Amino acid sequence: MHQAPETASPGAAARDATAADFLGRLPLFTALPRADLERLCSMVQDVRLAAGEVLMAEGDPGDAMYVIAEGEFEVVKESGDRQVVLARRVPGDFIGEMSLLEQAPRTATVRALADSRVFRIGQDSFRQLLTASPGAAGAILRTVGQRLRSTEAVLVQREKMAALGTLAAGLAHELNNPAAAVGRAAGQLRALLEAWQQAVVAFDALGLDGERAALARRLQGESVERMAAPSALAPLIYSEREDELLAWLEELGVAGAWELAPVLVSAGWQAGSLRQALAGFEAAHLPAVVHWLAVTTAVHDLLGDIDRGSARISELVGAVKRYSYLDQAPIQRVDVHAGLEDTLLILRHRLKQGVEVVRDYAPDLPRIEVRASELNQVWTNLVDNALDAMGGRGKLVLRTYARPGQAVVEVIDDGPGIPPEIQHRIFEPFFTTKPVGTGIGLGLHIVYNIVVLEHRGQLQFESHPGRTCFRVALPIDMPPTAAAP
Repeated sequence: MHQAPETASPGAAARDATAADFLGRLPLFTALPRADLERLCSMVQDVRLAAGEVLMAEGDPGDAMYVIAEGEFEVVKESGDRQVVLARRVPGDFIGEMSLLEQAPRTATVRALADSRVFRIGQDSFRQLLTASPGAAGAILRTVGQRLRSTEAVLVQREKMAALGTLAAGLAHELNNPAAAVGRAAGQLRALLEAWQQAVVAFDALGLDGERAALARRLQGESVERMAAPSALAPLIYSEREDELLAWLEELGVAGAWELAPVLVSAGWQAGSLRQALAGFEAAHLPAVVHWLAVTTAVHDLLGDIDRGSARISELVGAVKRYSYLDQAPIQRVDVHAGLEDTLLILRHRLKQGVEVVRDYAPDLPRIEVRASELNQVWTNLVDNALDAMGGRGKLVLRTYARPGQAVVEVIDDGPGIPPEIQHRIFEPFFTTKPVGTGIGLGLHIVYNIVVLEHRGQLQFESHPGRTCFRVALPIDMPPTAAAP
């Protein structure tokens, strides 16, 4: 726990007069009778801090509020490995009142930017202030409301940027694999082209008649098809087939046999089956035919790698475009299942750790009218929370069904559940069960705002060990009040 800076002992007459003179000029205390003000000042503590010293730390008990007499302070909140500056406070400002009112831990850290002096008002003094001065109570409540709105606006934007960063990192991870595959295949193809050209020249030089040329083309087509849908072989069996085929290719005198044998085995050929398939060719023609067949198969395989990698990149880019609804009107009639699938695609790097995804989609679920990009934030936050709860391993169930006038989505995980004693608080802004710096407690608050306030939908949850279900019910047609900006 953070240790408060040293304080002067309360009760000194000179200090009381200074505190009373200073506090009496502040709007918070102007309505307080002089006798009550002096009584309050006899109870406050005069606290002095050096530049850089922490007045209160995030997570500390909210046991006092402070009035700044001298100096300057910054209010920061941990977010991941960074600190978000929420505000700066100067002489005349008061800080720490929200945690004191709620009797809750501090939600931010306050640090002196210069040598500073504050007056500490403890719990008993704070209660007396509220009782003796309704005006002070009103001023504190107004300030609390303004600060909550300001803090929430800053952190909601920060949360959205953090979520965007997470998605970008996941997308980069997903794009890296197909991009690397395309680059690797292109490099190998470039190196193979000369060998392929030589194989084609040697094959054409054979002057095969129409029947044998057609047979060679059929074998090539069969080989390419096999390569596109390879059968899974145990490593030992694969190695045995490769050794047998290599021995036969070397016996034939095929150039580069050690490079071509793996290609032909991957295409499903064995020494016996390939020998039988080539029985119609003259023995003198076999080395050139086999070499042409293997090299051509390898070229087609690399082209297939490039095609698959490019298709995967296009799929990811398309998912991101659909997810964000770029260049489209903010309100769209959307397919809920498509939004869920795009979310899973973008978060796929997190699913690979060991998460089984079960899709229980209603085939007749109607398209719904929503703020499309914001709705995808809902799916991202709920799925991301479920993955966090499961520790990256478990079963994630996505269920959809229709109710009269509504489409319903359930996100279910088999994690440890939400403790009963905090379930009533999970949609509150800044409430989080994660350690300081790993969560700012706005994910579910954002979900609530989007579902309930913006779309006039319903958001419910049920949780016990082994099963947590968040249920989102959205109107099929957006109500006029929700559609208004």
